[in-house]
Amino acid sequence: MYRNSRGRPAVVLAAVAVAQFVFALDQSVVNVALPAVRTALGFAPLDLSWVVHVYALTFGGALLLGGRACDLYGRRRLLTLGLALFAVCSLAGGLAQAPWQLIAARAGQGLGAAAAAPAALSLLTATFPEGRSRVRALGVWSAVNAAGGALGVLAGGLLTQYAGWRWVMLVNLPIVAAALVLTAAGVPADARAARRERLDVPGALLATGGCALLVLGVVRADRLGWGSPATLLTLAVALSSLAGFVLVESRSSAPLLRLGLLRSRWVAGANVLVFLAAAGQFAAFYFVSLYMQQVLGMGAAATGSAFLPFSAGVVVGTVIATRVTTTRGPRACLIAGALLATAGLAWFARLSPDGTFLTDVLGPSAVTSIGLGLLLAPVAAAATTGVTPAEAGTASGLLNSSRQLGGCIGLAALATVAAQRTGGATDTAALGDGYAAGLTGGACLFLLATAVAVLALPSRRAERNPS
Repeated sequence: MYRNSRGRPAVVLAAVAVAQFVFALDQSVVNVALPAVRTALGFAPLDLSWVVHVYALTFGGALLLGGRACDLYGRRRLLTLGLALFAVCSLAGGLAQAPWQLIAARAGQGLGAAAAAPAALSLLTATFPEGRSRVRALGVWSAVNAAGGALGVLAGGLLTQYAGWRWVMLVNLPIVAAALVLTAAGVPADARAARRERLDVPGALLATGGCALLVLGVVRADRLGWGSPATLLTLAVALSSLAGFVLVESRSSAPLLRLGLLRSRWVAGANVLVFLAAAGQFAAFYFVSLYMQQVLGMGAAATGSAFLPFSAGVVVGTVIATRVTTTRGPRACLIAGALLATAGLAWFARLSPDGTFLTDVLGPSAVTSIGLGLLLAPVAAAATTGVTPAEAGTASGLLNSSRQLGGCIGLAALATVAAQRTGGATDTAALGDGYAAGLTGGACLFLLATAVAVLALPSRRAERNPS
C-alpha cells in the first residue's frame, strides 16, 4: 500500500502534531461553553450533555474502523478526509440554529477524528523507525496532545466570555486548514495497492456498534443509574456485540483486527495500561475543574488559566521520557509515570473546602502532570513496538480506542462514586468530599496501571529483542 519514501519527516511530524492538537482541543474546549450553548439554542437540561457525549460516542466507536481503513486505503487519504469532515462539521456546529444541528455536527466531528487520528499516529510510526527518532516524534505528539486538552479549557473560557460560544467550534477551522496544508506539503502520497484487501464489514459493524453502545450505556448511567434496565440492556448488547466481534475476527481471512496482534505483550499491555490511565486522567480533569469552580469559586477563564502549569508539567515529563526511553526502553518511564500520577492524584484527594489554588491544586498538578508526561509517549511507543507497517493503522486505532473507552467508562464510574459520597448535598464541604472520593478512585486506577507496567510489559532484556 505504501511507498518506501517517508516523505519529509519534519513536515509529517508538524502535520500530525497540528491534527492531534485540534482533536485534543475539541474534546475540552466545548465543556466550558455549555451554559452559553444551552441559553442560545434552548437545550433541554437533560439533552445538553449530548453535546459532549455524542462526540465521545462516534469518536470512540469508530476508531477501530478508522484504523483499519487507513491500513487498507492509505494514511494520507484517511488523514485528509478525516480532517476535511472535521472542518465541515465544525463550521456546521458554529452556525447551528437548533439543538439537533449542533448535536449532528458534533457526531460528524467524532467520525472525522476517528478517521484522522489513527492515520496521524500510524504516519509517525511509518515515518520514524523504532528507536530514538520515533521516541522523539512521539514525545512531540504526546506533548501537543496534552497541551491541546489543557489549553482547550482556557480557550473555551476566553472564547465564550469575549467572542461568543460559536467560536469554540469555529476556532477549529484555521487549525485544520494548517494541518491540511502541511499534509499536502510533506506527507507522501499513498501508493496503489497491488491487491486491495476487502474491508471486514461484519467485523466493522460489530466493533463500531459494540464500542458505541458501550459508550452510550456508560454515559447514560449517571442519569438512569447503573442498575436501571435501560443501562443493563445497553451494556449487555454492547458486550454481546464485542464478543461477536471476537468470534468473527477469529474466523475472518481479512479481519478488522487480527487477534494475533494482541498476543504481543507490548500491544496488549500498553492498551490495558492506557485504558486505566485514561480513566484516571479524564476523571482528574473533571473533578479538579469542578473543585476550582464550585468550591474555590474561580471563574471559567481563571479555571482555564489554572491548567497552564499542568500543561507545562506534561511537557517537562515528555522531555524526560524522550531521553529515558531512548536508552532504557518505554517500560521504565511507564512505571515511573504511573507511580507519579498515583501520588499526584492521592495528593489531590486531600483537597479542602477551605483550600486555595496554591495549597490544594498547584503542587499535585505538578506531580500528576509530570507523571502523565512520562506516560504518554512511551505508551504509544510500546503499543506500536514490533507492529508491521501493514497493521500500523490498526494498532493506532486500537490504542486510541482504548484511551477513549477508558476515559468514558472511568469518568462515568468515578462520577457515580463522587455523587454517592455527596448524597445530593450541594454545600462546598460535601462537594469537596465527593471530588476527593473520585480523585481517590483515580489514584487507584493509576496504581493498577503501575501493576500492568511492572507485570505485563517485557523486561529490559526483552526490550532489546521485542517480539
